[in-house]
Amino acid sequence: MNPFQHGEVFVTDDGGEIDLDVGHYERFLDVNLTRAHNITTGKVYKVVIEKERRGNYLGQTVQIVPHLTDEIKHQIREVAEKSNVDVVLVEIGGTVGDIESMPFLEAVRQMRLEDGPKNVAFVHVTLVPVLDVVGEQKTKPTQHSVKELRAIGIQPDVVICRAKEKLTRGAKAKISLFCNVEERAVVSAPDTDNIYKVPLILEKERVGDAILEKLTLTSQKRDLSDLENFVNKMDKARKEIEIAFVGKYTALADSYISILEALKHAGAEVGCRVRIKWVEAEQLEIDPKNIELLKTAQGILIGPGFGVRGTEGKILAAKYSREHNVPYLGICFGMQLAAVEIARNMLGLNGANSTELDPKTPHPVIDILPEQKQIRELGGTMRLGAYPAKIKRGTLAYELYKQELVYERHRHRFEINPEYIKEFEKHNVIFSGTSPDDRLMEIIELPGHKFLMGSQFHPEFKSRPGKPAPLFYGFVRAAAS
Repeated sequence: MNPFQHGEVFVTDDGGEIDLDVGHYERFLDVNLTRAHNITTGKVYKVVIEKERRGNYLGQTVQIVPHLTDEIKHQIREVAEKSNVDVVLVEIGGTVGDIESMPFLEAVRQMRLEDGPKNVAFVHVTLVPVLDVVGEQKTKPTQHSVKELRAIGIQPDVVICRAKEKLTRGAKAKISLFCNVEERAVVSAPDTDNIYKVPLILEKERVGDAILEKLTLTSQKRDLSDLENFVNKMDKARKEIEIAFVGKYTALADSYISILEALKHAGAEVGCRVRIKWVEAEQLEIDPKNIELLKTAQGILIGPGFGVRGTEGKILAAKYSREHNVPYLGICFGMQLAAVEIARNMLGLNGANSTELDPKTPHPVIDILPEQKQIRELGGTMRLGAYPAKIKRGTLAYELYKQELVYERHRHRFEINPEYIKEFEKHNVIFSGTSPDDRLMEIIELPGHKFLMGSQFHPEFKSRPGKPAPLFYGFVRAAAS
């Protein structure tokens, strides 16, 4: 998934590379999902083709219906069984009528027929736009999309209407009448200044009651107090800090959505609002004077990435942070580039680099994992998913994590070269987090600096409202002090 086209690639504990929506589900539900929770067309086709090759279909003509739809149903039900839950929430992405989503819609239509109307409920999320000329909420797009759904055999039980403002009574009544949905099941989901208010808004609309009633389930007491407290902290925060985010996908903020959310989580706990100043890394390379772009920032963050474009600009930003005592957080590639900068300018290793960027560098302080060197196919071969990291006592990392062993998620191929570890340590650089066998460096920090830390893993993937990722909390706390 290209970040420019698709936004961030989210990583699960078991190493699944998944759509960024799954990150939102984890943050809101506070649960760790798996790769099995992401059912894609590619995965389904692959399984069906493999079954046909093995002879599972006994010479049948393999078709979209029933073979593809049967596999979709099987994967949904398998998630239900393995998760041991009462209800499975399935999002079918896209727009009604999309070629890509048609087999999935057909599959869930069949599920309702097979499992019974009391065991399958359809919730349709739709847009209710407002024409600036007349200022009226227009229900025609909703009517049309429901018509398309009904044409393929799906009648929505609940319609959630996205709109700039709360749905008017007249609009609700019209949608109810023309979409054949009870008026109390037409739910208003207006725009909000804070995405974490959405569940609170939907609770006031009693959407949960409508769904539970359709599934003939008994309503239990809902406790959203933790979320309410988190939202209140965000609303009450008055202090604002500016974080310079130096990257190469800055034109699409969704490329770094988990990082942005982790900064919000940390800001709420510290008691401040975090404002992002996007800095295109290549700007710093084109003209050294553009380093001025960093001067107003209380903190500098360099996130993940691949490839050579913009890397020298990121290294200049890391150098500025170190020399001017500005809090710095480097994530994955951001940690590696901080190590390159330190190697060049503190250790005196001229030309130090990552072999990803310069295969002929005289000082490969960042190098590919030994087990990766024989791999020729790049797809899906990275170090992916949650791995343990051992935290050294007496370090800033230990102060933030407050435990000696943590599990964090990875997505990379290159590592700190162990041949240079002693040289780094001679110059007071601490590797405060390592793999349990001390072979891989997980966290780097520089004592004496206000805050200069980098992690080989992605702490943002496990950050939650009310439970900020420790490294993000420390970074924002330092920037706000």
